[in-house]
Amino acid sequence: MKRENVLIILSMLVLAFFLAKMFDGGNLSTGSQRTQELIYSDFKALVASGDVVNAQIVGDSLIEGFTQDGMGYRTYIPAEDPSVIDYLRLYQIPINYVPEKSLPWYLSILINWGPFLLIFGIWMVLMRRMQGGGGAGGLFSIGRSRAKKMEPSEMKVTFDDVAGVEEAKDDLKETVDFLKDPAKFRKLGGRIPKGMLMSGSPGTGKTLLAKAVAGEAEVPFYSMSGSDFVEMFVGVGASRVRDMFEQGRQNAPCIIFIDEIDAVGGSRGTGMGGGNDEREQTLNQLLVEMDGFDGMEGIIVIAATNRPDVLDPALLRPGRFDRHVSIPLPDVKGREEILHIHAKKVQMAEGVDMSIIARGTPGFSGADLKNLINEAALGGARNNKTELKLADFEWARDKVMMGTERRSMVMSEKEKRNTAYHEAGHALVSALLPKTDPIHKVTIVPRGRSLGLTAFLPKNDSHSYDIDFLSNRITIAMGGRAAEKIIFDEVTTGASNDIQQATDTIRNMICTWGMSKSFGPIVFGSDNQHYVLGRSIGKGREFSEKTATEIDEEMRATIKFHDEKAKKLLRDNIDVLHKIVEVLMKEETIEGSYIMDLLGPKKSKVEPVGG
Repeated sequence: MKRENVLIILSMLVLAFFLAKMFDGGNLSTGSQRTQELIYSDFKALVASGDVVNAQIVGDSLIEGFTQDGMGYRTYIPAEDPSVIDYLRLYQIPINYVPEKSLPWYLSILINWGPFLLIFGIWMVLMRRMQGGGGAGGLFSIGRSRAKKMEPSEMKVTFDDVAGVEEAKDDLKETVDFLKDPAKFRKLGGRIPKGMLMSGSPGTGKTLLAKAVAGEAEVPFYSMSGSDFVEMFVGVGASRVRDMFEQGRQNAPCIIFIDEIDAVGGSRGTGMGGGNDEREQTLNQLLVEMDGFDGMEGIIVIAATNRPDVLDPALLRPGRFDRHVSIPLPDVKGREEILHIHAKKVQMAEGVDMSIIARGTPGFSGADLKNLINEAALGGARNNKTELKLADFEWARDKVMMGTERRSMVMSEKEKRNTAYHEAGHALVSALLPKTDPIHKVTIVPRGRSLGLTAFLPKNDSHSYDIDFLSNRITIAMGGRAAEKIIFDEVTTGASNDIQQATDTIRNMICTWGMSKSFGPIVFGSDNQHYVLGRSIGKGREFSEKTATEIDEEMRATIKFHDEKAKKLLRDNIDVLHKIVEVLMKEETIEGSYIMDLLGPKKSKVEPVGG
């Protein structure tokens, strides 16, 4: 519990004690704890009844009488009847005189003024917390910016820590040069972009690039998330935008970084709140600050998003976010550089070829590769290794891609052999076809939801595919099911993902890529999605029922053709298929080079690739 909360609770307890004393009348008399207060006439009647056996006078105004059983009664002596002592003597009651206890002056002040001082102190603490003195989020500081400021001495990230995005780094280096030497650009009348929008898939390094810019430029760096602007109170977002830019002007030159700007910069007019929507007010203020009358000299705004398509057009126009920097997923060369950067932080064995890991991780982002290195280090530590080898990184890659090995999973001999023939079918069909990626390894060790895996190791990332390559991919996808059908004369659910991939590829070839011999270069359907409350509900069909029937027929014919092609390849090389399966049943994992060696002169591949 926070210290201030403890103080408030203690203060409330002390206040309750003083209030109890006040309502108790401040009784400071001595005597029995069982004392009842009576009016003066009743007290005299009690004395006359003979129940009072002794009495004591406290000070000048209080008298107490006690019965045989120790019960006490007290009353205040009225000023007009000072003969109460004679009255007691009349009934022969022993009388004792006790001087009234007086408190020290400081205790008297504390008792009389303590409650008010406590109330005032609690009020001051609460006001301080509401004003933000007790931490962020105070009521009176709710309109202030929550941007985190980092001084140049705190920024340790530079462009040397960023790899795989060389083109984006070149664009951002101009920003660094301007912040260091603005006169160089003003000399020819040039104007540095006011804002730079970085867009790319999650984990590609957008935030890291922004930190690298601040680290290279050695200027203050303000960081804030788009969602930090919006609160439940109307006008708070706009107030925070004003405060953030005011701080930036006071510390110019500086960089303001807004992460996930789509949270506040979405297109206006699409919200449920209409023109009074809080996000729209925040966006309007942001537009004014970036290109208003005041200007923002010396302030460069860098924003990041993975949804540039939903941003408001006014935010993207020149004068606001002048430059759009695309941060793509790294290619094979970029992945290798990223792996080398993160591998510096772990203990690696000599001669580890990171290019093999880079080739086997197409589609991985920088964050994925960092996680891969970390998983390799954790796995090595669990196995008490002193350094990491290539096998550790391959194990980590498989874990990141497909999940942890399910060694405890109990599979029957039939299921295990079925999986072996399925994966061997994929591998053998791939080895026999031209224009396919080299086989890296085949395994029947269950991982995640998969019972086995055939991994490929492309030499380079491909950005465009021809008909032959795509046709071969369909045949390879059908190879596993074809092997099951040939050997066991039955099919299992293990081929569901293969069929899905083959179906999607054929549909795209016919409807999107114009690779159909029957229809030619025409696109069926468009990318125009129907949205309800920000969610896609599919595409509207833009072709006739007859065309849809013809597309279905061609898809069925195409997938049947590739299924028969895969079966023929496997029947012609059935001996090799059996050999692959026998090795898999014993060792569970085999290298791609072993399959190429088995094929011998039949192989249509370029040189085999080993693990």
